[in-house]
Amino acid sequence: MALFGLFGKEKKEKLDEGLSKTRTGLFDKLNRTFFSKSKIDDEVLDNLEEVLITSDVGVETTLKIIEKIEKRVKTEKYRGTDELNALLRDEIATLLKENQTEDFKDWELAGIPKPYVIMVVGVNGVGKTTTIAKLAHKFKQVGKTVYIGAADTFRAAAIEQLEIWAKRAGAELIKQKMGSDPASVAYDCLASAQKNNADVVIIDTAGRLHNKVNLMNELSKIRRVMQKVIPDAPHEVLLILDGSTGQNAYEQAKQFTNSTEVNAIAITKLDGTAKGGVVIGISAQFKIPVKYIGIGEKLDDLQIFNKQEFVDSLFIKKEEL
Repeated sequence: MALFGLFGKEKKEKLDEGLSKTRTGLFDKLNRTFFSKSKIDDEVLDNLEEVLITSDVGVETTLKIIEKIEKRVKTEKYRGTDELNALLRDEIATLLKENQTEDFKDWELAGIPKPYVIMVVGVNGVGKTTTIAKLAHKFKQVGKTVYIGAADTFRAAAIEQLEIWAKRAGAELIKQKMGSDPASVAYDCLASAQKNNADVVIIDTAGRLHNKVNLMNELSKIRRVMQKVIPDAPHEVLLILDGSTGQNAYEQAKQFTNSTEVNAIAITKLDGTAKGGVVIGISAQFKIPVKYIGIGEKLDDLQIFNKQEFVDSLFIKKEEL
């Protein structure tokens, strides 16, 4: 098993802790819903629908879950509300498996192109810079050489913050002055990484949504320029979403998936919110794999998302903690 294997005890404990607010909020709502109820009827299902929506699972995804549970109640003769937790757990796990590719296994990048190029997109304030640093740190810990391109050249603070975090993570930062062409920064970063036989390249981009046309043009240009150095770059377009924003995260996902070819998602700040249901809804609605989740502020507090572990932590009982 790799150094950051999926089933490490410390990793699972951190996940359990990070989802505590979401878990507590969900179970408190479920307990209120099922209080004094002895059977699963239409009223219970209506209340469950409300619980899931208010837990930021999303309307579309909630309706899918309710429909499946309703069918199972009828065909499998479930009667007691004490069985509903197990039903809900099963359907959430099934939904995640249906809508995602295989879990990313570890940080080793075995069999993956070198350098592996990640283009990071997302609005300002979602934890983009710290997620880039955490990614770099994780790859460095398994012996990978990491280059970071500061292609958000519209904010001096973005370049400065990235420089601080790159030093902490032990990554090489490629930057230009504020106002430079973002695509030029990306080109320089890839060229330098390729020349020095680096393993991973992470390109930051500007987090602006006020003009979708400009955003799309800028991201497309960065892609084209990177492909002059590495024809199949970027290998990963990673959208960063703030889990604590709930429904806003859905809107951001919609905007960015319409603007560029996102093929991976990282959801941050799950430890500080009861809105962890957004992980379920985002993955189901957009059919894009949630690849990483952030459950703390430290460099080690970024985890590879594992569907079954997430569901297990979400539904773990107090006595099992």
